[in-house]
Amino acid sequence: MAFEKILIANRGEIACRVIRTAHSLGYRTVAVYSEADRDARHVALADEAICIGPATVSQSYLDADAIIAAAQKTGADAVHPGYGFLSENSTFAEACEAAGITFIGPPVNAIHLMGSKRLSKIAMQEAGVPCIPGYEGADQTDATLIQEAGRIGLPLMIKASAGGGGRGMRVVTDMSELAEQLRSARAEAKSAFGSDELILERAVMRPRHVEIQVFGDQHGNIIHLGERDCSVQRRHQKVVEEAPSPAVSPALRAEMGAAAVNAARSCKYVGAGTVEFLLAEDGSFYFLEMNTRLQVEHPVTELVTGLDLVAWQIRVARGETLPLTQSQVQLNGHAIEVRLYAEEPSQNFMPQTGPVLTWTPAEGDGIRIDHGLREGSSIGSHYDPMLAKIIAYGDSREDARRRLIRAIEDTVLFGLQDNRRFLAAILRHPVFAAGDATTAFLDSDFGDDPSMATPQASHALYAIAAALLSNQKHASVNAWHSSDHGAQPLILGTGESRQTVMLQRHEHELTALVGDQQFTLNLHFLNSQQAELSVNGVRRCISMLCIGHQLWLDDHGQAHVFTDLTHLPVSAAEGPGSGQLKAPMDGAVIAVRCEPGQQVNRGEVLVVMEAMKMEHSLKASADGVVSSVDVKAGDQVKGKQILLTVEH
Repeated sequence: MAFEKILIANRGEIACRVIRTAHSLGYRTVAVYSEADRDARHVALADEAICIGPATVSQSYLDADAIIAAAQKTGADAVHPGYGFLSENSTFAEACEAAGITFIGPPVNAIHLMGSKRLSKIAMQEAGVPCIPGYEGADQTDATLIQEAGRIGLPLMIKASAGGGGRGMRVVTDMSELAEQLRSARAEAKSAFGSDELILERAVMRPRHVEIQVFGDQHGNIIHLGERDCSVQRRHQKVVEEAPSPAVSPALRAEMGAAAVNAARSCKYVGAGTVEFLLAEDGSFYFLEMNTRLQVEHPVTELVTGLDLVAWQIRVARGETLPLTQSQVQLNGHAIEVRLYAEEPSQNFMPQTGPVLTWTPAEGDGIRIDHGLREGSSIGSHYDPMLAKIIAYGDSREDARRRLIRAIEDTVLFGLQDNRRFLAAILRHPVFAAGDATTAFLDSDFGDDPSMATPQASHALYAIAAALLSNQKHASVNAWHSSDHGAQPLILGTGESRQTVMLQRHEHELTALVGDQQFTLNLHFLNSQQAELSVNGVRRCISMLCIGHQLWLDDHGQAHVFTDLTHLPVSAAEGPGSGQLKAPMDGAVIAVRCEPGQQVNRGEVLVVMEAMKMEHSLKASADGVVSSVDVKAGDQVKGKQILLTVEH
């Protein structure tokens, strides 16, 4: 079917990604945006843009009627859904078809079938695709699920039938936790996908997560483009993805590829899809699910095949045959991708909100960064906290790994916390470097890695911060060439730490005393974004941003925020025993599980919040009695807002 203008029914990096290829193929594009995204990058990149509602996803990016109305108003005769939101919604695809709009994706029946983990598993069993034993029945009562869980045995996996991305998924290792885990999985699934239907499966421990990229056209041709290894996961969400998998031999690739093509053929698949498998240590593999859309991690497949998968989607949607046969597909080199998130690893990966003050993505040979960020924009609590994808390609896996570490550490983001230090540490870990990481890697091999602890600024970084803050008003090298020889004390704070730095200014250099360490600093170049200086004779460049009494410094992928406290009034910082339970981010209160006068114990869940499409349980830090509750279910709260107080 011919079309001329493509509306991208999405936001962020994937909207920007689709716009780039659509423009390269000569198509005009339309961006849709919520009120919160009016200044977003994808809005500026498209030829036209139209607001479809408030920030809440149900009133904007999940509002099918608003998106179809936007297409009709702008004359868009095709819709690309990206991933997430309505990309796997068969009702939306059907509505596009009814409105005469080409849906750049698979047929309605395939979306409907594969969008249900329960129905798709039944279909795959009938098609002879290997599946994990479990329960996928229509009876969804708690009594039946508990009975079936007893039959399947532990460890047990609970999954949202309509879900993905780890939402609505729980691992049960103790039957006493089953009822609560079912309740929690149902609630999260209902919120994220509009359906609380669940399936149960026997958990395969320490497997690899390997997925096969498939493609079909309207003429019955279906091929696969090799595999991606997505084993490094946190909370069942992928963190690192690579192609090809270090655990898959050519023979196993052919076997898994044939099973994936068989799965796609069984539902007469058209377009881009991914068949996901669990790969056990003995080489056996089991069907997990089929995603009827473009995957977040599609760039690694593009890099090792040299293909543009979005271009393939568009060509297939307009009726063309696949550009290649199976025998023509070649895999060359290696590619690895990491997901840059607004989150704080040291706080159990709590999502973060805040302004994007500086965004400087790395550049270099073999480096690709897909993102939707603009300086001056703000990251709120309404959407997934993924900010960008950093991808590296090399002739070998080792080349790609080393390039990616450098790209992560050379990317600069100021304004909110992110997970760059955590990502670089994963890539450096000997288990990952050897290609041996399984889905258990982060919990077992990586469980006590320093990158998940609160980052501590080195004494040398304190010295640099003090020197730069003392000259912030001048922003020039000449500011250091002063005749003032008196010692100058500066009190700096970063996070919960405080440090006094004694600065001694000489004719062409500064001496900084931090604790019992002394540093000699020479400044060679300074502007608003970068300082080039020598510390004890070692010259380096450091990215920076100074606003008032605050200075952001990037230390090889870890942003530190220093505050000059020298002339600010002293106030006692509240410690962990203050008794105040505060919201860790902007979000909505969905449950309050205590009341004034109630005795609570350390670790007990007191409030459940929802933010960035995830549930977050907030627990008591110590035993005590609830003295006040300041919020109720349904309240929208801001980060650091007091929710309740416990007297110890």
